[in-house]
Amino acid sequence: MQTKNKIILLVISIISFTFFLITIDMIYNFRNYGIKSIDDKAKAIAKTVEHSLTSQMVSGVIDDRELFLSQLKNIPNIDKIWLSRGQKVIDMYGKGFNNEIPRDEVDKQVLKTGETKKIVNDKLFSQSTYRITIPYNATNKGKINCMSCHTNAQEGDTLGAISIEMSIDDSKQIGIRTITDTLLIASVLMVVIIILLNLIISPFLSLFDSIKRVMNKAQQGDYSYRIQNPKGKEAKDVALWINGLLEKLEITLEAIDSKISIFLSEHHKVTDKDHLINVKNTVDRLSDVYKFRKTIEYDETIDDVYNRLAEVLKIKIGITKFNFFEVSTLTNEINLVHSEAKVICNIIEEGCRADRTNTTIDSTQFRNICSSCTSCEKTNYFCVPYAISNELDLIVSIYTDTVNQTIEVREMIPYIQDYVDAAKTVIISKKLMNILEHNAQTDALTGLKNRKYLEDAIPNITSQTKRSGIAYGVLLLDIDFFKMVNDTYGHDIGDNAIKIVSQTLNENIRESDTAVRYGGEEFIVLLYNCDEKGAMNVAEKIRENFAKKEIPTGGTTILQKTMSIGVSMFPEDTEDLEEAIKYSDLALYKAKNSGRNKVIRFNKSFL
Repeated sequence: MQTKNKIILLVISIISFTFFLITIDMIYNFRNYGIKSIDDKAKAIAKTVEHSLTSQMVSGVIDDRELFLSQLKNIPNIDKIWLSRGQKVIDMYGKGFNNEIPRDEVDKQVLKTGETKKIVNDKLFSQSTYRITIPYNATNKGKINCMSCHTNAQEGDTLGAISIEMSIDDSKQIGIRTITDTLLIASVLMVVIIILLNLIISPFLSLFDSIKRVMNKAQQGDYSYRIQNPKGKEAKDVALWINGLLEKLEITLEAIDSKISIFLSEHHKVTDKDHLINVKNTVDRLSDVYKFRKTIEYDETIDDVYNRLAEVLKIKIGITKFNFFEVSTLTNEINLVHSEAKVICNIIEEGCRADRTNTTIDSTQFRNICSSCTSCEKTNYFCVPYAISNELDLIVSIYTDTVNQTIEVREMIPYIQDYVDAAKTVIISKKLMNILEHNAQTDALTGLKNRKYLEDAIPNITSQTKRSGIAYGVLLLDIDFFKMVNDTYGHDIGDNAIKIVSQTLNENIRESDTAVRYGGEEFIVLLYNCDEKGAMNVAEKIRENFAKKEIPTGGTTILQKTMSIGVSMFPEDTEDLEEAIKYSDLALYKAKNSGRNKVIRFNKSFL
């Protein structure tokens, strides 16, 4: 109720200050009014005395002026009244009575200057008086000519002065009574106002305090508090609205928080007691994960996906030293698919403990916890397994150098789970696309690239050659009398012969070269960055080695075959790779017609 006390104190202060100003104004006005009344009364008496003395002088009874003045003293509030003769009158008529001489400096100053002098003697607890000394100045205006009697005087000379001293206690008493009554009325009015204020504002102040308490709890995340026992219709309406809003907010936030949290990893749910903060943080994380998911869906390769995941770890999570490994659950083969740090364990040769146990490996929990990382004494590491599919796991291996980094990484591991979960389906789809693309471009029997791969690769090879000037040797190979093998031994033995050809090609070409099963028993070899001499040597080597191969027939018969090879150079012979293949085909045809089992270099004369 501190606010209520402040309001009442403020109202009391304002009313008190207002009545204080009113009282000061009343005191000032009463004083001025009292003095003005006394002043008017004194001036009237002075004027009466002036006219009376003049009349007495004209009538010749001026010597009775003492009696006249003594009678004036009987007028109420007149304490003293006396005359003071001026020098002109003294010079002409003498000093007069003993009490007609100037009594003080005020009389002397008025006689000298001819100006009225007023003196107010205010006293709070004793008699207060008002004195006025009025000069009688000579004048020849009006019905009475002063200079007719005072022949030695001139216009404006001071002939004398009358001093009147009057009590102003009556006015003071009236003012005090009025002020006292006013203060009493003000006190009663103040009490009434305070009572009315208390009755009017108490319900609202009580409501305000309840709202303040409830909102303070809501600010802290607790929306369960309600406004209790409001007084007054308006306060009850406000309390009903606020309580309804808080209840709706509490129920809605709890429902939203519980529903959207399922989209995050189980170990990453925020435990903040403020549901609104929980919802905001969860929505922020879901938004980040969703944008990550939408981005990687349009990435072309799985390497792009891993690069994007690595970028998230570095920028959003703050992890800088880590590697990604793919583990095949079928073959236990482990491949490094993304690297941001030096590999500090023998995971590829010895396997992964995290994948084998399906638990996070934390080197700070137990010394030498992983046998593959026995040489990592100065570096802490975390190996976190994530199941991408039934056939594929992803291992995120993280390295830290300090205790603080280790603590931060341990807290951030659930964040990685959210992004890996978002990437799972994309990784699987990219893997499937790779498999489909590989199958579509690979010959099932030999494992070599097929004709479709060659057709797709020709534009890239052509543009690369134009850009860099790299030359290719184009070999077209064909098994001699292959149809006879199929007719004599069957298609299975023919397939064995085809496999022997692919084996021979793989043994005699480089990794940068490309071997393609062009169709049936025909093969094409593209020799990367190769001159004519090198192409002829490779072709001869392939021909000779194939002739030495034994083709299994399933019996005791030993089958050996030969092949013919046509050679052309791209772009030396032509700037069109497809045309170069045709030139190799012409050279192969020449080899077939000239006895087979030989290598023929294309010549323009073949056209």
